[in-house]
Amino acid sequence: MSTIDYSDKIPNNVNLSEDRTLQRALEQWQPNYLKWWDDMGPDGSQNFDVYLRTAISVDPQGWAQFGHVKMPDYRWGIFLNPAEADRKIHFGDHKGEAAWQDIPGEYRANLRRIIVTQGDTEPASVEQQRHLGLTCPSQYDLRNLFQVNVEEGRHLWAMVYLLHKYFGKDGREEGEALLERNSGNADNPRILEAFNEETPDWLSFFMFTYFTDRDGKFQLCALAESSFDPLARTTKFMLTEEAHHMFVGESGVSRVINRTCQVMNELKTDDPAKLRAAGVIDLPTIQRYLNFHFSVTIDLFGADESSNAATFYSTGLKGRYEEGKRTDDHQLRGQFYKVLNVQNGQLIEKEVPMLNALNEVLRDDYIKDSIGGVERWNKVIEKAGIPFRLTVPHKAFHRNIGLLKGVKVAPDGRVISESEWAANRDNWLPSEGDRAFVASLMGRVVDPGKFANWIAPPVMGINRQPVDFEYVRFA
Repeated sequence: MSTIDYSDKIPNNVNLSEDRTLQRALEQWQPNYLKWWDDMGPDGSQNFDVYLRTAISVDPQGWAQFGHVKMPDYRWGIFLNPAEADRKIHFGDHKGEAAWQDIPGEYRANLRRIIVTQGDTEPASVEQQRHLGLTCPSQYDLRNLFQVNVEEGRHLWAMVYLLHKYFGKDGREEGEALLERNSGNADNPRILEAFNEETPDWLSFFMFTYFTDRDGKFQLCALAESSFDPLARTTKFMLTEEAHHMFVGESGVSRVINRTCQVMNELKTDDPAKLRAAGVIDLPTIQRYLNFHFSVTIDLFGADESSNAATFYSTGLKGRYEEGKRTDDHQLRGQFYKVLNVQNGQLIEKEVPMLNALNEVLRDDYIKDSIGGVERWNKVIEKAGIPFRLTVPHKAFHRNIGLLKGVKVAPDGRVISESEWAANRDNWLPSEGDRAFVASLMGRVVDPGKFANWIAPPVMGINRQPVDFEYVRFA
């Protein structure tokens, strides 16, 4: 069933009405979700009519329709990719067996932990971004923010459905807890540290959607390989929506760079002070924001060596990125992978069993993918004729997890002393002054077709609409 049933209270393509117990449980969770959205979702936006896309099918072509809708009326629901007939497990100890439609009892605890951790990131990012609408640089950007927000909300629904359907009372309690934790809350924070960071300005938002939503892509791709078929089908559809979030980040940073380069050429200067006085974000500041968001995000992949990662793979719960395209035995026994360690003040590579290094394998795949977008940003700078290049810092830079936790490493990969780190920290990561300056630019622009001075307009609008289309109708 690929078409989504919107006649139900909870839109779905999983025949929810045939499971009355599950339907009742989710209908009891729904008002709690709406209260969370009202309390912690986009600030002051309840009465706006927003030009949003809504999933109407899970077919790759024509899966969404666009129209103005009030966000509290957005039809959040439960959508799984169509089942693949006779799907087989293609990695780990159960390779070759039929994919599971129910969870083997011995794997329930680990699978629940995976689903809860993924589910926790979805509302967390909405909470991190809830005030950004008050300082939007344009109506186009405001609409993109709200689209990201409603889809992160739907991704929460996707995980809560799995918890309710397959984990009984424990799953229902976990579903409640997903609404009780809050980003940055001192007493009940979100599970992963990157989702407790503030997203205080739009440059941070664009970096977050480029780097941190890309982590989401890689985690979802790994889960889309899962032997537990409902999880694989759920995450495959989530990936369809996730692509837009990364587009918002990549195009947003590109437009900031484009505007900065225009002003650099108009004023014939690369002096950050003069550029700031002209109301644009200088390229060295953009580099520092990049360094911060990249380093915080690669910590999300976990410790370099992890027995949990080995267990998740061997038991078939979580695969690798593009597992099916890899040409090894998909069991990895007797195979090795290099991870970084520090010895005598130097970074060294050491070989460890690949099963224990799977977090690092996924992190390295992510890094390659991230560099691609940074190179596209560099083409914008190059086209403007400016001799400056943005770079992704070394993967040991500013790390707070695993073997590299707390090791002081410069962006070029040199292990340095505490004093050298202290002397250069504000050259490598956003300083309080940088954040205050960027915050000072964040004035609200909402006239159709108008844009804040620090960002260029997009090349085209959403869904073939003109750039000056009325994307948000205010009450």
